[in-house]
Amino acid sequence: MNEPISIFILDVSNSSLEKKGEELTLYLDELVNWIEIWTEDIGPIKIKHRAGDEIIFVGHGYSTAYTLAFFVSRVWKYKEHKPYFGLSFGDIDKSLAEIDIEKWIHPLIKQARYANDSLKQEQSRPQFRFELDQFYSNEKNITSYNQFRAEFETLINTLLHLQQQYIRKQTEIQEQVCSLYLILQQQKAIGELLGRTAPTISSHFKKGFSEEILMSFKEIVSILISLEKKSYLKSGIDPSETNKTLTHLIRNHLKANIKSMFDL
Repeated sequence: MNEPISIFILDVSNSSLEKKGEELTLYLDELVNWIEIWTEDIGPIKIKHRAGDEIIFVGHGYSTAYTLAFFVSRVWKYKEHKPYFGLSFGDIDKSLAEIDIEKWIHPLIKQARYANDSLKQEQSRPQFRFELDQFYSNEKNITSYNQFRAEFETLINTLLHLQQQYIRKQTEIQEQVCSLYLILQQQKAIGELLGRTAPTISSHFKKGFSEEILMSFKEIVSILISLEKKSYLKSGIDPSETNKTLTHLIRNHLKANIKSMFDL
């Protein structure tokens, strides 16, 4: 039986320009620990920090890797050394628990690597890119989204490009308010945490395009969940519930550590 998975390969911008190598290495080790905590109730995952400034993640579900990548991007500590993520998703014909991530060769891994390498070549680098079609044969399964991989890839990357334009326009406080809202889900709670009035928080939220950024994240996740549901109607597993569990675990962990995460 096939298993739905998603992959990200995280790399760090400008990691060799300053004497930050050891500090970033320790931070990435800490990030691996966070992700292991966040995913402890959603089944087996594979994650590895390797090559100094790279993390590779493979998890169950089409939406898992992007959900994790988006949260990581919003709480990332080093603003001059932002992470970027090559992403892919699809199906494998063996159990994820059986895979040795150091030796595994599969088109999905190649696609995530290709997406990551493509981002590396861009001067004005987006944080996310999906690669879905580069390393598959042209014999596409007409019963699933695989028939339209190239078209879907174009659409999702266009949405991510627009999302990135909004993110780049955010000021530091607008970025902080947006990230805190992703975690706390209440403007009042953000105001109490930052010692700001409700109208001030609302203004930063609106002027910083937080609604557009967070809506695009939710829509991409929703689409990935929908594709998985249609591909695995008979599995008995609801991918929307899996993603809810994942998001709940992420938010709970971040709430418990929110002051240290945001240097408050």
